[in-house]
Parts: sequence; C-alpha cells; structure tokens
Amino acid sequence: MPHRHASIEIGLNAVIVSVTDGVPQIVHVDDARDAALDSLPFGPFDPIHHKTFEIGLRAWVENQTALRLGYVEQLYTFGDRGRHRVTGDEGPHVVSVGYLALTRQTPDSENTLARHNSAWRSWYDYFPWEDWRNGRPALLDNEILPALEVWAEETPSPDETPKPLSRQERIRLAFGTEATSWDEERALERFELLYEAGLILEAKRDGRPAALARDTLPFLGASMRFDHRRVLATAISRLRGKLKYRPVIFELMPETFTLTELQTSVEAISGRHLHKQNFRRLVENADLVEPTGATSTATGGRPAALFRFRHQLMSERPAPGLRVGGR
Repeated sequence: MPHRHASIEIGLNAVIVSVTDGVPQIVHVDDARDAALDSLPFGPFDPIHHKTFEIGLRAWVENQTALRLGYVEQLYTFGDRGRHRVTGDEGPHVVSVGYLALTRQTPDSENTLARHNSAWRSWYDYFPWEDWRNGRPALLDNEILPALEVWAEETPSPDETPKPLSRQERIRLAFGTEATSWDEERALERFELLYEAGLILEAKRDGRPAALARDTLPFLGASMRFDHRRVLATAISRLRGKLKYRPVIFELMPETFTLTELQTSVEAISGRHLHKQNFRRLVENADLVEPTGATSTATGGRPAALFRFRHQLMSERPAPGLRVGGR
C-alpha cells in the first residue's frame, strides 16, 4: 500500500465587526461556488509575500472587500480535520488562524463592498437565539431546547470523545436552563452543542452521524461555508467577554456620540437589553467618557449631550470595561 503524505495549508479568516443603527454586523463574501452560502473574508497565508499572519490577513481583506482594517486581534487557530471538507476529504488539511477586526462603517462602505461581491449582514442572522434584547427568543423553547433534550437522553456512540460533563450538564450551563442564568459569553459553547447534536446544516454537510440520522433539520440561522460560523461564534464570545474589561466598544463608535447611542451599541453586541439609568450610572462610575460641550438633535427630540472616549483612561487603570450582565 503506497504511503500517503498529508499536506497542510495555513489559511487566514477575518470576522470584521461594526455596529450601525443598533445592528451588530459582519462582512461576508459571496461564495461563487454556492450563492446560498456566506463566507468570511479568507485566504491562504503566503510566506513569500506576507511577513506575518496579520499582514497577510490585511492584504486578503483589502483584496476581497477593499476595506482597510484598524483594530485587529488574533482569535484562535482552527485545525480540526474536515473543517474544509472536499469530496473524499483528500485535499490539504487547512489550518486557519482566525482574527477579530473592529471598524466603523462609512457612508460609502456598502457600495465599496458591493463592488467586491461582499456586504454587511447582521450576525443575528446566523445566531438568532443569541439576541435577547426583546426578551427570550421563542426559537429556544420551540426548537432548540426540546431537540437538545432528546439528544441528551440518547446513548453516546462508542467513538464519541469523552467529555468531563454529561450532555445534560453541558446544555444546562450553555443555555441557562434550570437555575443557571443565560451567559452571553457562551455563544461558542452553544454553537458547538448544536453542531454535535446534528441540529445545524454544517453538521449535515460535514457528514456528522447525528445530523445524517435526522430526517429534517430545524432552521437555526443562516449557515456559512466550511466552519466559518464556528469562527464567527468564537468572535462573538470573545467580543462579548472583552466588553467587560477593555473599552473595545469605542472602536465601534464615532468620535463623538450620545449616551443613548453608546447604550444601543453595547446592547447590540451583548444581545441584552440594559436599563437606561443603570447603564448611565455604570458609564459614569467607570469614568469612560467625557462631555464635549456639544449636543446632537439627530433624533428630532430634545438636544442630547455628545460625549467622547477618555483616552487617558488607558493609562489610569488596567481593566477599564463595562461590567454588563455576565455570569
């Protein structure tokens, strides 16, 4: 039997996030091979032309979307076999380095993206169960939790990787059932459970037994190419957690803003509705912003005071964030 040599390719993925009119949006690229699937901007790392992964990422993003990235941080390295599945799964093993990028939309960014076959789209289109701003999503009780409860009672297959917690315990922690409260930072854990239980299209597309055993699948948000929705879930969890100890929200805000605009953006990212007075007290106590002396009449109502981020805060204390929600 001839010896087969495995080949590895390093890819780069970008989750580019902005908030506009209270909608957390990411850039997706149309997949020419399957118009029904969205992709994150991605491409292979070229060590000849790109000195670092980040330089390569910025080059691919600009090539695919015409956007020049500002704030960028590395998320995670995704290397599971089968994540870039092809017929027979005999292609190179693609290991992707995922990045989170935060940006502010400009008036012409939508047209610029359209010229490059890309666009903004709400991340809640992919994760509708993560948006609690108008109350508990009905999808949880109508589709997700009943299906997970049935799966939790099934006997795991012999080849399933043992977990330190039972299926029931993992569901309870991830989805906040019983006495456990909903934790917005567990977005990735929730997606992983849905994939493992075979309840999303990516699992069926990857040939996972739990999904293939199902006659039909519930519609649980738009699917994405390869494992890009898992990369996006990782970014959502990271950004939601980071809100609490770093002032990253201001990377998504204009230079000046009202406190209502700031609250709306924080709610968009966290997926939580926040009490107005409690939020303002939180911002004041954290000393994150300072008044500009100007006002805005953009809403058509009473003039609202405009604020800006206090940049000197970064040198005053190590963890200047907004402790909204949490475990």
